[in-house]
Amino acid sequence: MSRASDEAGEESDAAEVDPAEAFGVVANETRLDILEALWRAEDRPVSFSALHDDVAMRDSAQFNYHLQQLTDQFVVKTEAGYDLRHAGAQVVRAVRAGTFTRQPDVDPFEVEGACTRCGGGLQARYADEQFRIDCVDCGKSHGEYEFPPGGLVDRTNEEVATAFDERVRHLHCLAADGVCPSCAGRIHTEIVRGGDCCLDVALRAEHVCERCRNELCSPVGLVLLDESVVSAFYDDHGIDLSDRRYWTLPWCVDDEYTTVDAVDPWRVTVEIPLADDRLTVTLDGDLDVVDSECHSCEG
Repeated sequence: MSRASDEAGEESDAAEVDPAEAFGVVANETRLDILEALWRAEDRPVSFSALHDDVAMRDSAQFNYHLQQLTDQFVVKTEAGYDLRHAGAQVVRAVRAGTFTRQPDVDPFEVEGACTRCGGGLQARYADEQFRIDCVDCGKSHGEYEFPPGGLVDRTNEEVATAFDERVRHLHCLAADGVCPSCAGRIHTEIVRGGDCCLDVALRAEHVCERCRNELCSPVGLVLLDESVVSAFYDDHGIDLSDRRYWTLPWCVDDEYTTVDAVDPWRVTVEIPLADDRLTVTLDGDLDVVDSECHSCEG
């Protein structure tokens, strides 16, 4: 590592704030109101007087005290006024997501598609900030992933299902690219065979953040949703892949479409059937596409 990198690391460490101290700073209703007011502001920076009026706290000295406690870590002061730092915006997003404040009770509801194993109907369930889709007949899992409570607010069941589908695609797109969807840290990805898994598959991709330990797993095929070669294959058949819910695509929820070609190093091939054609996509242990080929099933 270069001297510049060492110095940058030292500066980064020196700038760290004790987590308990950081959370203690925002554990106050007035300070949360200040962050919320800045988040709502159409134009930023916001002047002291405008921010004071928006929070509607009579005691100016007390208001200034709370604002100063937020400044530097969650709020930045400029010549034009006050603005949110990324950390301040994250606090507001966490509150609005409802992760710490909501425990919604959602009745199970039917979703589009049929079980990829038995053809039965599919049902969505929500509990403990986890959204999952299962077959009502055989119980096969079609995915279970984190979904913040705020995503349920002011949405119909159909809209919730759509939001969940989009979120799953986004989470796995970032993870496959090596970026943690929670903290933007480095993701370590590996292919795992065997062991218990809530996804009801024997072969899966596991993504673990090296920084925050956020974990995400999926059938190997699910990581191909964002691959251009797969999108083009569907486009050639007049289908927009983004219009298909991931749980309606068997190669995204089952491992029977995935063949292990080699283990050391890993080489796996995912077969994607469509109409009279099939696309085979070969990936390495990092889930990077190393080869693809389209075959006709006619004859």
